[in-house]
Amino acid sequence: MDARRNKQNLWRLYEKEVPHSRFCDPACGTSPAEKLNPEHLHLLRKAFIGPKAGKVTQANRLKSRNEETGIKLKEFQEILRSVIGPNIDDSWAERFFSEVDISCTGQIRWQQLCSYLLLEYTERQRAFIPTAALLDAQPQFRHCSHNKREPTIRVIAVSHPPPLRYISVSKGGQITVWSSNLHILRTLMLAGDPAEEVANTRRFRGWTTDAVYMSNIHRVAITTDCRDLHFVNISLSSLTEDVHLFGLRNVPTALCYWHDVQCPDQPPLLLLGDEKGGVHLLWFLNTSKGLFKNPSKKENSPQRIFFPDLDEHGDMVSYHHIPKIHQEAINRVMFDHGTNVIMTSSESDTTSVVFINMSLKQEPHVWKLKQGVKCFDYNSSLQLLVTGGSDQTVRLWTRYVTSSPVGTLLGHRATVLDVVIYQPVRQLLSYSRDSELRIWDISAHLCLKTLHLHFPCLQPGRIPEHGNFPFLLLSPPLPEETQPHLVVACKDYLAYLTLAETRRGGGGWLTDEGREFGIHCTPSLSCALFNPTLHQVVTGHVDSSLSLWDVETGRRRLLIVNAHGEETLTCMELDSSHRRLVTGARNGTIKVWNLLNGLNLHKLEPVTNSEVTGLACLHDNQLLAVGWSRQVIQYNIAGDKDLKVRADNSWKSSSVHKSDILAVCQCSSLGVVATASYDGEIIIWRMETKGKILHLQRETQERVALPVDSLLFLQYRAGNRKLRNKGVLVSSQAGRLCFWSITGDKHNYGQFYAPDRPGEYVLTLSSDQTKNNILVSGDTTGCLQIWDISMYALDTQHESTCERPPLLQCWRSHKRPLVCVEVLEIAGRHFILTASDDGFAGLWSKDGCHVGYFGQEVLWNITDPATFSRSLEAAKLSVATANTCSLSAQLLLQLLLKEEEAGEEEEKRK
Repeated sequence: MDARRNKQNLWRLYEKEVPHSRFCDPACGTSPAEKLNPEHLHLLRKAFIGPKAGKVTQANRLKSRNEETGIKLKEFQEILRSVIGPNIDDSWAERFFSEVDISCTGQIRWQQLCSYLLLEYTERQRAFIPTAALLDAQPQFRHCSHNKREPTIRVIAVSHPPPLRYISVSKGGQITVWSSNLHILRTLMLAGDPAEEVANTRRFRGWTTDAVYMSNIHRVAITTDCRDLHFVNISLSSLTEDVHLFGLRNVPTALCYWHDVQCPDQPPLLLLGDEKGGVHLLWFLNTSKGLFKNPSKKENSPQRIFFPDLDEHGDMVSYHHIPKIHQEAINRVMFDHGTNVIMTSSESDTTSVVFINMSLKQEPHVWKLKQGVKCFDYNSSLQLLVTGGSDQTVRLWTRYVTSSPVGTLLGHRATVLDVVIYQPVRQLLSYSRDSELRIWDISAHLCLKTLHLHFPCLQPGRIPEHGNFPFLLLSPPLPEETQPHLVVACKDYLAYLTLAETRRGGGGWLTDEGREFGIHCTPSLSCALFNPTLHQVVTGHVDSSLSLWDVETGRRRLLIVNAHGEETLTCMELDSSHRRLVTGARNGTIKVWNLLNGLNLHKLEPVTNSEVTGLACLHDNQLLAVGWSRQVIQYNIAGDKDLKVRADNSWKSSSVHKSDILAVCQCSSLGVVATASYDGEIIIWRMETKGKILHLQRETQERVALPVDSLLFLQYRAGNRKLRNKGVLVSSQAGRLCFWSITGDKHNYGQFYAPDRPGEYVLTLSSDQTKNNILVSGDTTGCLQIWDISMYALDTQHESTCERPPLLQCWRSHKRPLVCVEVLEIAGRHFILTASDDGFAGLWSKDGCHVGYFGQEVLWNITDPATFSRSLEAAKLSVATANTCSLSAQLLLQLLLKEEEAGEEEEKRK
């Protein structure tokens, strides 16, 4: 184990987890972190560590600095009134005090208050970070079969007139129209030079560089390295090229189109960035009559216009050229009409990104980055510029500061080919040449999700070929029944990924809308317990969620989602003050939570990445953890300020248990701890020496060892001098309950089979610990039995007798196995908590009356039996029926024992 521990850093188990989220009941009131502002904190500090009233000597000042005295509740309430205001509610101040005084010392210090507030503010900031906008676990892939293995340069969305369509343009000039679900509708090849016409066909010879959709005139403009510009009509009924503008001064490399939606009569603008770093501007003055003058043209051929002859179309087109904005080819062009600014980028070190006013009357804003910029995006409402390039880095910039970025996002391992801002959720998407898609939170500068797009065209060891513009983002507003999504192009394939429409935070208030966490969709329960101090029930689920319930009403007070990431919760325990909850998970992680506000106070060092099966908190907040590590591990959670708590291997448990430990239970009055394992072995440990003092194991006729499912110390008996030498420890093994004494010569004080049917197991045990008059057992059929043990296991009995104590009650409380039963004392009455693998946690009176299920819509009043859910089907058995069933089981058990004895006699004769 030690060698394994040295080889791997198990703290990384926490780093890999999905962050947890907490949802609070609004009835709990405003959080202290929401009411306090920086000025309040400054005044609180003065009140805590400033000089007290009266004469203070220099020696006392030094002493007060070194030994900070605590402040009690009443004084704290007065301080809050003087700092925040006289209308502070006493109950809110008391709650605030309790959340800080988590160890229940009755006083708090300034350092404690700072630690609490820092953790609260950090948690609230982390909770504000949303989950990634990407909803698809796996993207949909489509093959551009007409591309002839050439990459797709650009994908365009056409939403008007409906329905939604996509248009992809390949490097070789192939145009493909897709339906909304990415099925090919039509294709078209760009026309070539008429001089090469043979048999009424012309082949396009060149490479396309970019394409843009001219939405108000339903055309797509496509540029090529032949220094020309093609205009393709994309009406619903046809796909034809109608204009071919050729002979441009330079090769156009990037396109942008703008038109005023509010003023349709205003001329739209087409911008072309070229290989020489210049920008060409084309205003179309009369789009109702067309783009250019319409002279006669050949049938089935586009109108050809020689660029130097563009002056002849002066009534239709206005042209302007801005040269040498960049020293290298422009790879992106954008236009912000609100500020009349043209935004361009290149891979030039000196002119990486340039924001230039169209009037040229203002000095341009120039960003200079080593290796330049490959792509950028700009959002005017956020005043945010995002860049990516060959240095594999994504940078965030403010609108007017060019000297340094406000954020640098690292993580890509190849050239960043495209970036886009997804404003509805304030996230950023980036894509690199190695087909890696990353989603970042803009405000926190954190990577929320990384997705490797496994395009079918990818080959091991080879970098896939991409076009210059891999992204197409469709964000609101969108046509009806169209969800926001992202289309990514790689070689001759497209990937379709769905996006969330709104920001999804990591915490908030519990609401009834949708009942996302309601009783009707509750996952299986794995553990539960009752907190007698706070009068709450805590339930743990296999989906790693925790719920805190008010036992007096059944109302949920707190929900923690992803408490251990996505790992199943396996066990839980309260600390000595009952203010903190300790949880263990299947991957070996252990956490400590503040039950008053859901804060994660500590993460405990895992000793193995295997399941934690049991936790026990000793009187001095020394926590013991057991599990598949087969060791007893100790943690000090008494007052650790650090988030991480180291493991203590001082218990002499190495190689004691030969099998996985399944249960642990402690008895402070006897100073011992009991652990039980899968092979049926029970070990008693002395707390003081941390060593083994006793070995217990039930003698069985079975050749296969049976696991111990549960352990329970009868605390009243253990604390009573007359009874502590009797049966004080109860174990459950294959449905048989065994009573053990851990002192004296005789240890087995009786055993009996508890379930009503053979072959079942008892998974959980409980007792009224103030008197130990009853024992409650819950089995794998969902049945609960209440036994009268007031006189049981006080004298030794012969194992073959198997005398059962009187059965007081028996009913089927759940349809699946019970994972927890616990006897509660509330308002002077006894109740029984049940939790089951069926996902429900219920509350019952001692005589079997069903109070209700936690999370049900109708709340109950624990002091008013009229509010109990008597009408709910609980499959309850009457006492007479229960006794009949138990009698039948007893007779059957006697027959089985006789068969075992006969088998033993037969073996002896052989």
